[in-house]
Amino acid sequence: MTTSQGAATAPFDKAKAKAFMATMTGVMNGGALALMCSIGHKTGLFDTMAQVPPSTAAEVAAAAGLDERYVREWLGAMVTGGVVEHDPDAGTYRLPAEHSGLLTRAAGPLNLTTFCQYVSLLGEVEDEIVDAFRNGGGVPYDRYPRFHRLMAESSGQRIDRTLLSEVLPLLPGGAEPLVAGIDVADVGCGSGRALNLLAANFPASRFTGYDLSEAAIGTGRAQAGEEGLTNVEFVVQDAATLSAEASFDLVTTFDAIHDQAFPDAVLSGIARALRPGGTYLCVEPKASSHLHENLELPMAPFFYTMSTMHCMTVSLAYGGEGLGAVWGRQLAEERLAKAGFVDVVAEDVREDRTNTYFVARRAG
Repeated sequence: MTTSQGAATAPFDKAKAKAFMATMTGVMNGGALALMCSIGHKTGLFDTMAQVPPSTAAEVAAAAGLDERYVREWLGAMVTGGVVEHDPDAGTYRLPAEHSGLLTRAAGPLNLTTFCQYVSLLGEVEDEIVDAFRNGGGVPYDRYPRFHRLMAESSGQRIDRTLLSEVLPLLPGGAEPLVAGIDVADVGCGSGRALNLLAANFPASRFTGYDLSEAAIGTGRAQAGEEGLTNVEFVVQDAATLSAEASFDLVTTFDAIHDQAFPDAVLSGIARALRPGGTYLCVEPKASSHLHENLELPMAPFFYTMSTMHCMTVSLAYGGEGLGAVWGRQLAEERLAKAGFVDVVAEDVREDRTNTYFVARRAG
């Protein structure tokens, strides 16, 4: 077969087209189900269904304190989407235990409905992203009013479950230096969940959180005040202008480097802020820097979408390089070395399947 210009083309493969139609149908259904799963999370429907026996729609609604008509329609989506099981004879609905372990708050960092909330959040800026495709530039932070709250929820689940038990053991000496008393900074600390948890558990150490968002810093300060923490402070500051010199023994960043406007400046600032031999913990999305190596990555499409519609575009909005969420392990190791870090080790945390934990040391 040839085109009107004479170039040879592959014959049309009807089976391939049919298979792709099924793929696209799955995409549309998956997007719709993500929205419904987000609703199931926000309304507590999944948490409720995990605790009750097989129940009618009216019984599920009553147990959750919700309107029955809406719950019944939601259950229709859940059943046809393979999330909830239905007994048509008894008229009951059941959330299998094998599913609830990925859908409820009790699942902690394995709760995928937390991530489903990003679908509606990113949809709020779709038109602005389309405009950026055509005209360049980016979409700034203030166009994502719900982002910090959602990030606090999703990262909080992970931090509460893993920080003390799985992450600290990755550091040189584990928790012992924190028990003895050291200076710690969290750059891009967001709402300060990790820092306040550490401050509460290690009173002999001193903690400082830096973030550009006044709202997020305000949340961190408020939480610290409620818990009576006197060994933690929060500072509103752009991570790229970090001016501390040899002030900390440990610096952490949790999913904070890839959406910086100037990530190399941030990494260099962190290196300067550490005392010689100090430790840097850099937590970033688990991926390769090479696209073809991400084909089997379970959440690769999600990562690239998050990058396009938030991480990359926010960086570009401030004149940055737009590094993106999927910068990957190889580039991360390269940038860490360039910033002056040595002995870089990439670690995994069992209950966090989406991130790589880079542990590095400042030279000297």
